[in-house]
Amino acid sequence: MRRPRLLFVSPRFLFPMDEGGKIRTGNILKGLKSSGAFEVTLASPAPPEASTRTTEIASACDRFVSWSAAAPSRIRRVASVAGRLPVAVASDSSAAGRRSVASALQESPEVVVVDFPHADVLMPRRLESASLLFTHNVEAEIFERHAERARGPWKWLWADQARKMRRFEQAVLGRYDAIVAVSGPDQRALRDRYALSAVEKIDTGVDLEFFQMSAPARVEVDPQCGELVFTAAMNWSANVDGIHFLLDEVWPRLQAVRPRIRAVIVGRNPPAGLAAKIRERGLNVTLTGYVPDVRPYVSHADVYVIPLFVGSGTRIKAFEAMAMGRPIVSTSLGVEGLDLRHGETFLRADDGEAFANAILTLLDCGALRMRLAASARRMVEKNFSWRSVAQQFETICMDAIDARRASIH
Repeated sequence: MRRPRLLFVSPRFLFPMDEGGKIRTGNILKGLKSSGAFEVTLASPAPPEASTRTTEIASACDRFVSWSAAAPSRIRRVASVAGRLPVAVASDSSAAGRRSVASALQESPEVVVVDFPHADVLMPRRLESASLLFTHNVEAEIFERHAERARGPWKWLWADQARKMRRFEQAVLGRYDAIVAVSGPDQRALRDRYALSAVEKIDTGVDLEFFQMSAPARVEVDPQCGELVFTAAMNWSANVDGIHFLLDEVWPRLQAVRPRIRAVIVGRNPPAGLAAKIRERGLNVTLTGYVPDVRPYVSHADVYVIPLFVGSGTRIKAFEAMAMGRPIVSTSLGVEGLDLRHGETFLRADDGEAFANAILTLLDCGALRMRLAASARRMVEKNFSWRSVAQQFETICMDAIDARRASIH
């Protein structure tokens, strides 16, 4: 019997899987491909170097449909500020992408999955197949949180983008048979904010074989020292905002107690302004830029920090650190939607003084670091493999097909 066809439309090329959304989507697609329940077609833009990623692509789909990925120019992005769509959405619009998706839809897939609301700009007005929109965040919430923290003209700009994103999400989410959220808080927020009834939820996962438990680099930390690590794409404004908080409000308190403390910020494209601040202040902070593998940096650190105040969805980086056995200090938002317990699997701190004190507490107490690390690893092992998350997603897709068939008959 022919397997049902699943068309997955992504607004960005997924490989390498080096940031949260791509990691989540890529691993779910690998699970769907591995189970064999669907014949999976992935449609996305592809950069010139996509030909070097054929093995990764093949692990995630049976067929790959693509169009040329052309990053919008700075002039186009600036011009789109005055447009009807949020800048982030307008940047994903592509005539070539719409043609490629339309061609794939002519094969009548049983279910279509649209990755992020942004990808709706690639879709036709009418969808004949069962349809899901996979939203990794409440997008408007991100802009609203930026607006809350911004000052001057930036506050107006973020508020304007938040207004446009709320309008866009309201219009788009109702077009699909069901919405898939990545956490309970997002599921509730989407239902309440946009009056949606069909909002499903999946868990966040982690690759437990790749991110294996590792022994701490140091059981006892020199009282003068200590090493922190944070991993994230540093061209994402929410992450940059978090590092400025770490440097401005946390670091002076840490340095006063441990003068040779060090931090390693791992992630591609750190902004020049951030590098300049570190250099001008003479801080013992390293910006690595892009690295092919974050694990050596995480395993060498004493504490993993998540100093975030802007965002939505869930932070996969938290589960990766937990899987490797690194104790975490995070803001409430940094672990939002992950159902972690303060004092059991991480330490929570929501201002500069509390954040510094939590880090110093962990650096001073090896037994506490090891207890949190062991508890966190047990938690992700028990509940959060990508295999189980992919099975959840597969069930939602099958249910959508059944519901569409029932509605027709």
